[in-house]
Amino acid sequence: MREDLLAAILAADKELSRDEPEVAANIGQQLEHMGLTTWSISVRRRIRDAVARISPKNIIQTGAGIGHLSAWILDHYEGKDGLENFQIIEEGNRFAVILTRLCQRYSSVPTSIKVGTPSLLTGELKAWNIAKTGDPPMQENADAIIVDATMEKLADDISAMLPLLTKNGVLFTIEPTPPVGDRDDDDAEVVGFNKWMDLIRNTNESHHIAFAPLFGGTIVAWLPKN
Repeated sequence: MREDLLAAILAADKELSRDEPEVAANIGQQLEHMGLTTWSISVRRRIRDAVARISPKNIIQTGAGIGHLSAWILDHYEGKDGLENFQIIEEGNRFAVILTRLCQRYSSVPTSIKVGTPSLLTGELKAWNIAKTGDPPMQENADAIIVDATMEKLADDISAMLPLLTKNGVLFTIEPTPPVGDRDDDDAEVVGFNKWMDLIRNTNESHHIAFAPLFGGTIVAWLPKN
């Protein structure tokens, strides 16, 4: 049954290496020096497993940062056929330069880097689809989409990216931690978390949704129902 696919996709792949790729491990050290956060190794490994199981032709990753998770995916596809484009989206030029160097390290993997926010780029894509002049501002669709964003932006970014999923495509993210403490209703994180809850309720009508609790985070995945 289609609703059972996500559970199989999110299962660990014992045939793939459980060790962190060397390049990814080096990026992890850079993140510590820069004071930046990252998803846990359990989450990164499982998303790599899931993406590999889908065997996508096209992948989009948003909020890539300096490429910690990207390195896992690039390492898996190095020297392999089948992947047509791994598009990495990052909001700022500063990290885009670092991502460019990372992609050059894995030159056998077809990659492209776009600078901008998911909402801005998907908005430009809608306009491009009407005019059809020049090159599209971003990839038009993908079999696997990975969204990483702050609590404030997460629901909006996912909402922007879900329409780009192919019929059998899967979108992955990490469940946000509910805000704690005495917060006002207009607190940015409270607003963001409420949007997240609305997103889960609303997309449940159009998508199968699965949760995979792991050490260091819970992966949430969406698969179109039709």
